[in-house]
Amino acid sequence: VYEDYPTNPINPYGASKLMAERVILDAAKAYGINYSIFRYFNVGGAHEKYQIGQKGEGVTALIPIILQTAKGEREELSIYGNDYPTKDGTGIRDYIHVVDLVRAHISALPSLEKNISGIYNLGNGNGFSVLEMLNSGREVTGKDIKFKFVDRRPGDPASVVASSQKAKEILGWKAEYTDVSRIIASAWNWYKKL
Repeated sequence: VYEDYPTNPINPYGASKLMAERVILDAAKAYGINYSIFRYFNVGGAHEKYQIGQKGEGVTALIPIILQTAKGEREELSIYGNDYPTKDGTGIRDYIHVVDLVRAHISALPSLEKNISGIYNLGNGNGFSVLEMLNSGREVTGKDIKFKFVDRRPGDPASVVASSQKAKEILGWKAEYTDVSRIIASAWNWYKKL
């Protein structure tokens, strides 16, 4: 997915993201402000030095759910759909480490000072299926994470992977955490200390 890919959300979550972008673009036009809009792909991981990670009630992100199941806080992982036109039938997504996101925000500051505005995808450019994520979670944690297949969620596409080439060219940024096992391991190392 490139930044100029048609924006036609198929679910309320996507529509809310696009609405926020439109507000920023309108404000920039009306008030002459600069902006960097980041389109985050699936954020995961935790800081490897500081005790900062993702946890909370109602978290729906895959990596925390895998880790909750590994830690015994959930009985099993529900995998939404196993009949997608993908290599193993499960949805494919792009995962990005939270530290890479922080680095992207910092890398945008010089462009804003030079009156350069833009919309940027932030992903690592690699797609991983839900089953690949599950298997990586099992390897990282050493746990037999139970799962079940359930019906697809309405509005979920089969595969979404980012092209972050524009961020690389304009901001000088690229993801450093491209191995999903490293993303999961950083989250697990943080999570198991809770």
